[in-house]
Amino acid sequence: MKKTILALAIFTLLAPAAFAQGTPASDHSFSANLTLATDYRFRGISQTFKGPTVQGGFDYAHSSGFYLGNWNSNLSGVQYPDGASLEMDFYGGYQFEAAKDFNLDLGVLYYYYPGSKVPGTNVKFNNTEIYLGASYKWLSAKYSYNVSDFFGLNNQTGGNGNSKGSSYLDLGASFEVAEKTTLSFHVGRQWVHNYGDLDYTDYKVGIERDFGFATIGLALIGTDARRSAYTVTNSRGRSKDLSDTTALLSISKTF
Repeated sequence: MKKTILALAIFTLLAPAAFAQGTPASDHSFSANLTLATDYRFRGISQTFKGPTVQGGFDYAHSSGFYLGNWNSNLSGVQYPDGASLEMDFYGGYQFEAAKDFNLDLGVLYYYYPGSKVPGTNVKFNNTEIYLGASYKWLSAKYSYNVSDFFGLNNQTGGNGNSKGSSYLDLGASFEVAEKTTLSFHVGRQWVHNYGDLDYTDYKVGIERDFGFATIGLALIGTDARRSAYTVTNSRGRSKDLSDTTALLSISKTF
């Protein structure tokens, strides 16, 4: 009985301190995201024949810096025929702080287009890149390098050889200009190995505001791509330049 009373007394003294410390923070974090937008622009080029898009994904991150994720979007069957008109991205990598306010990010990204093939061939659009990103406060840079053919571009589909070694350089800046309001700038350069007529520069100026229930954004997006290289015609004979300048409206939510 004395031991029991002593144990209760110790518990009474220690319990408040234990509860005050709270539950230790988890090393694992999960999030999801959903976006509705008037167009899906990938590096400045429309992927939905200038139509609207629904996008969403899931992310896992570990406190050590390792992360994994999946992101998905509808696509145009005109540009990605014979498939599900769907893009599924799978990625993973490692982020770490190399110096104060200076972060590095190394990873791999796989673009998967279920069932879609380049017209008249058995060549799939699936694509794999490795990347290195860096950020310092409000500045960021990212270099992506193709270890596969660039979205199926090779002798069968383009005639100038394989397109492995294609690359993309992304430079950006982001500023909070008002409470929960962010102004961002982006410029990128796409190089397509052995297919120089497909090289181009793209740019984006955007503003977003977090309203709590969702984040609403408006962006101006454009490129200097050759119109003839990025004009697509659908089965009805309607042609669209997928690289021209556009205003894009989006609403997104992270959970």
